[in-house]
Amino acid sequence: MMDGELVNFNVAMRGARSEADVIAYARCAAAQYALIRGYGFARHLRTNVSREGGISRADAVYTISPALPRGTRTIDSEVVVADCQEQNIPTV
Repeated sequence: MMDGELVNFNVAMRGARSEADVIAYARCAAAQYALIRGYGFARHLRTNVSREGGISRADAVYTISPALPRGTRTIDSEVVVADCQEQNIPTV
């Protein structure tokens, strides 16, 4: 947690097929974290992705909130966590 409802996730994975894999992992972690903290929603602010030596990393920032936040990059945490489980993407 960076400040209040602002959270930062630094995730890493081996064997990512593309940047989309590590971005999905960060999104799943954010959605689960929001639920753990008692919030139903998150809003994506930014994600930086890098790859070095076969390890993909994402540095992602989200806001979490109890109500649907304004904006187009919102996440319904329960829906996203269920989708992550279906796709076998780990959460926190």
